[in-house]
Amino acid sequence: MFVKAPVAWNEDEERFVATGQAINLLAIAITIAITILLIIRIHQMAIVNLVLVVFKIIIIIIFIFVCCNCVNRSNYYPFFPPNEGSFNEYGVTGMLRACTYAFFAYTGFDSVSTAAQEAKSPERSLPIAIIGSTIISLLLYIGICTVMVGLVPYKLLDSDSPLSEAIKATPYGLWLSIIMDLGVIASLTTVALTDMLTQTRIFYAMAHDGLLPSFFAKIHKTTTTPWISIIISGIFYAVFSGICPVDVLGETSSISSLITYIFVHITVIVMRYTHGDIQRIFQVPFGSWLIPIIGSLLCILLMSGITKPTAVRFLVWTALGQIIYFSYGFWHSKRRKYIKSASTSSVTDLLPTVASVTKQYTQSGLESDLASENSESAV
Repeated sequence: MFVKAPVAWNEDEERFVATGQAINLLAIAITIAITILLIIRIHQMAIVNLVLVVFKIIIIIIFIFVCCNCVNRSNYYPFFPPNEGSFNEYGVTGMLRACTYAFFAYTGFDSVSTAAQEAKSPERSLPIAIIGSTIISLLLYIGICTVMVGLVPYKLLDSDSPLSEAIKATPYGLWLSIIMDLGVIASLTTVALTDMLTQTRIFYAMAHDGLLPSFFAKIHKTTTTPWISIIISGIFYAVFSGICPVDVLGETSSISSLITYIFVHITVIVMRYTHGDIQRIFQVPFGSWLIPIIGSLLCILLMSGITKPTAVRFLVWTALGQIIYFSYGFWHSKRRKYIKSASTSSVTDLLPTVASVTKQYTQSGLESDLASENSESAV
């Protein structure tokens, strides 16, 4: 009654249906604990996150090596299931739809960049951390998916708990299922932890730039953390995690990340020309234009697999953001005020120049008139 959302999304009928559950109390409790942890200090949060990440990596490795002996190779055929008529039912389009869901698992790597202020030598450590974490995550996900599909046919994994279905095909039963459930909880906790850390730092940066009210950037004197921003984010996270299905939140988050990455790729190209003097420790062949273009096109390709309801939810969420921006952020933006003051200063600086030019022109005109009169008198 208290471990699932009260509603679920029915893809066939394209509407929310009741699940018979009251509220996802476990998700709310985890969110409250994360909020308190973020308020305390980022150092303690980093320790907890490290422990949870190591714990879930160990569990994934245990699953891979324990269950690989039970793999039935015939389950890998066909390795690329053909399309079954529907746009998102297997085949190439089904793969794109699945990539949109799976993309949510990789969105945590950009959270590292939001903590750049707390990092030592971020220009060197951040690229290494981002690339390294992405490669490690990729290898772990490929390993667990390969073993899971090898245990049971892929069509039997279409459930709310595919790992539990896969474990039923092994002789290890209950103890492995309990360990994997703990790993899932640890995994979702680390995702929520990094997402909330990222969101609070984004709110802090936006408030510092004037795009949000200044209290979002208020720092606690003792903990030196943006505590108001953390509390507000925690309230929203608790509400949505308690009443919304995980798949709906994950797909909406994925499409939002894809849109963001498109703009990031475009920004990389623009900054190569507008900020060409920035010192870049790492050099990548064709990194100034080819790789960003390919990345943007791949993001657009993945977006082709989203469903209409997901697109509508994303547009509604984007519209709310635009309302906040044009009602407050645009008018209080420090950059806008700076550009406005700079243009005013340039006009003010120009006035003495105009006056001096006018004075010089007047004096030269009088001198020329006097010279002409003297010339006439001489004649």
